[in-house]
Amino acid sequence: MATAPHPQSTDELFHALRENHQRPYGRTRTVTAEELVDAAERFAEPVPLIHALLELQEAYTYGSDPRKSPVVFARLLTLFDEQPDAFDERLRAQLFWRFKWVANALRALPEIPLASLRQWLTEMRDRYEKEGLGLQPYYGQAYQLAVHVGEDTTLAYELWAGRRRTPHSDCEACEICERALYRVAAGDDERALEVWAPVLAGKESCQEEPARSVSHALLPLLRTGHADRARELHLAGYRACRRNPSMAGEVGRHLEFCALTGNEARGLELLAENRNLFDEVDSPLDQLDFLTGVEVLLRRVEGLGHGELPVAGYAGRAWTVAGLCAEVRGRGDGLAARFDTRNGTSAQSGRRTVRLDRAPLLDALELALRTRGLDELAPGGAAGAAGVAGARGAGVAVSVSRAVSDVPEELPELIRRARELDEEGHPGARACWARLRGLVAARDYSHPEDPAVGPYGRLCADLLSDEAYRAAERGDYASAVDLHEEAAGLYEDAGAPDDVVLARACALLAAAEAAGEDGEGGEGEAEVKAAGLADAHAAVVRLHEEATGLAPYVEGRLLRLRASALGVRLQTSGDPAHAAVVFAEADLLQEFATRHGLTTQVSGAMLLRAGTYALSGDLPAAVAEIDALRDRLASDGPAWHLPRALGLRGRLQLGLRDVAAAHADLAEGLRLAAAWPADAVDTSRLHADLAQTCLHLGRPDEALTHLTRSAEVDLRDGKRVDAFCTYSNAAQLCLDLGRIEDSIALLDSLLGEPDVTGGELDDRLVAQLRLLRARALHAGDDLKAATAEFVALAAESAGWDDDPGSHAMIAAETAMILAEAGEFDRAGEVADRALAAHALSPRYELISNCLRELARLRAQQQGPDGLAAALAHLDEAGRVAEAARAAGFQPVGRSLETALAYEHGRVHAYVGAYEDALAALEKALALLGEPGAEEGGAGEWAECVRLSGAVEGIYLERPAPALVRLDAAVARLTALGHLEECEPLASLAAQLRDEG
Repeated sequence: MATAPHPQSTDELFHALRENHQRPYGRTRTVTAEELVDAAERFAEPVPLIHALLELQEAYTYGSDPRKSPVVFARLLTLFDEQPDAFDERLRAQLFWRFKWVANALRALPEIPLASLRQWLTEMRDRYEKEGLGLQPYYGQAYQLAVHVGEDTTLAYELWAGRRRTPHSDCEACEICERALYRVAAGDDERALEVWAPVLAGKESCQEEPARSVSHALLPLLRTGHADRARELHLAGYRACRRNPSMAGEVGRHLEFCALTGNEARGLELLAENRNLFDEVDSPLDQLDFLTGVEVLLRRVEGLGHGELPVAGYAGRAWTVAGLCAEVRGRGDGLAARFDTRNGTSAQSGRRTVRLDRAPLLDALELALRTRGLDELAPGGAAGAAGVAGARGAGVAVSVSRAVSDVPEELPELIRRARELDEEGHPGARACWARLRGLVAARDYSHPEDPAVGPYGRLCADLLSDEAYRAAERGDYASAVDLHEEAAGLYEDAGAPDDVVLARACALLAAAEAAGEDGEGGEGEAEVKAAGLADAHAAVVRLHEEATGLAPYVEGRLLRLRASALGVRLQTSGDPAHAAVVFAEADLLQEFATRHGLTTQVSGAMLLRAGTYALSGDLPAAVAEIDALRDRLASDGPAWHLPRALGLRGRLQLGLRDVAAAHADLAEGLRLAAAWPADAVDTSRLHADLAQTCLHLGRPDEALTHLTRSAEVDLRDGKRVDAFCTYSNAAQLCLDLGRIEDSIALLDSLLGEPDVTGGELDDRLVAQLRLLRARALHAGDDLKAATAEFVALAAESAGWDDDPGSHAMIAAETAMILAEAGEFDRAGEVADRALAAHALSPRYELISNCLRELARLRAQQQGPDGLAAALAHLDEAGRVAEAARAAGFQPVGRSLETALAYEHGRVHAYVGAYEDALAALEKALALLGEPGAEEGGAGEWAECVRLSGAVEGIYLERPAPALVRLDAAVARLTALGHLEECEPLASLAAQLRDEG
């Protein structure tokens, strides 16, 4: 099937070739290139056909299809021999450059005899000599063949490396990689890394570099003690080669790196991301390289006892680690044997054995912020594997003990123990209920005939109640309502009236919470939810008053539900008038619980009082209450409430701006939480609060650790939306800290989750993650990938009729990225869409920034030719500023009019209209006004003065008034204490004096 209409003229053909050249390597580009060759053959001119064949050979070469590349080159060589005049200097250079491509392709095919490889190198040498070209590229290919075959490479290396480079030599980056690999093979890792330094630092690059060098340098970096650098390069290098069939070998080495650094779980995740390489790599040599890396990983995972884990592999069947490992071993051994047979050596099998037998180089190296273990990859394994995520790696000591009562083995005792712990509110009840749930679900379950245990229906109701509490904890209130109601019915059938009342009261409160989750947010929803909670409170009170003979623990829970309903109402409404009734209910609960010795409910009442003081704005009273509770918990218990109390105290101290005290409380709360079951304490909240506290303390790396731990706990508890939001915050913090690759790796991991790829997660949340990733790609100078993601997001968000403001934001950013890439027509179209969305939901500052940036980029990249379009953008920005002023909009920082005047100055300076530029900058200075002692606008004012001084003193060649301006500004800023802002002004003044 044709991918595009056939060109009807050579102009259309060349246009189609240019378009295809912009596509990523892969099947679409290759098929299109084949069709364009067919089209070129219909023209009676050789030049179009030459261009089409060159494009096709490139598509085959970088699409990992070595069998077809030499065939295409043979046609090109025939055309050159028959019509040499059709090849201009550029085409001739390309032709002779690609002799190396053919040599590489033939070497990758074990069916090509060794004699044929040597014959091709002889052909290359003869052709180069005939053309008068230097032979360094030929000797480079001879050296690479010697390495591949396993011959002594000393002489071959000297014949190549000792020669001067020529215009047809491999690029500097590729040759550096070969020289470094020569040192690695000699066992000199340190020298290899010295050779690699320019490539690894990004100073030398090409189509394949630095990704190729990075993949080879990972293990030498580990062996020489540079683990952090290896981690950094792994993140950046893997992203450059993932899913790319022509870089399958590089992907294999990244998998091997994961296996040898204790990151087997990450390795399996990366393998799943690259499952396409099992079927899309046509180069046998690349297949061998890839499969060997895969086998290193799979052997390691199987050796750790996880051979039955599901894993991504060849299409058409489900694979386990053990099954895929056996398949890959057979294929890899077969490929190595074929190459060895062709080469007459055992070099390929030997190198493969060395890789497979290599022992791990590090027990553990944290490669990504989102750390996972192999246990978490097992079906159902994520729920319990993160149990001690509470304080792991967060600078907080972890107690390995767990204050949980042993789960009885005998069924009657297990049921009684579960109910006793549940009545007490002890977190150990959860383990008992979980054990009972498994037993009851078994086909051979037989309920004990024991009056103390009660009927089977009551046990089922107990399990439903436990499940309902869990649903409410993860925010699934609708499910909680259904479960509580079902449990109430079973309790009624079982003759347990106390439990009926309690289940129905819980259902009432959950229903009020569920009703509050139905809307889109805002004040109206808050009012509705607050009213619903008031109604739920009244209904629970009625239930309580109508019930008789309730057990004290049941009555205590009812009082707690009453107080909680009013507490949540206060939190929802924010109305201080609602506080008094909360205090009244809390006092009632505390008095009753104290009288009946219900320590858990006493603690709950005091926590509620402290929270109510905080919501009312009386933080000192809240701290006093929580201090009294802390003393009581230390003497009377329950001990499992202490982490929660310390967490609240930490948040209160943060509100009182005592950050050090807040950190101490939160850290202690997290330490104590480790002694209890993972779901007994809200460790996610503790981590999130600690992250905020660490940011205030200037410890962002520790904050980042706490954010990721918080997200891990939420994932374990099934709160996926909360987890993804927290991970998003972590990714943004990474970006703010300049840890760009960490941010991208984290976002890639999230966006690869099954519920994301399957479209199950909220589409706006996914869009937020993608937007953040696009920004990170842009910050990492991957403009092409960033542009593609921004464009896709802008197209998708155009359909968000309920949220035009977000579309305006995304479209505005997309327009700026397109302009940065020089695609001004597309940028203008997207900017128009941003303006249209802005008309529906104003984003004055954002749109003004976008239009000004488009103007600046136009002037900067196009000079005078772009002035008219740049001024049109600024005129539109002027209209936005007028509308903002009319609407009473107050921007953050300088006014939109000031920013516009400054941009007029920059735009006119870029196009050489210096008088206009100076006039605009002076207008901006007048709008800014003189700076004050405060931090705010001194920097903007100083930059405006600097640019004015540069325009006047350098471009208008009027240094005297420029120096007056600069000296006065320096004196002004110095007097105000803005010494840092003075430096660029003083530097420019010194330059003008030196040149004068």
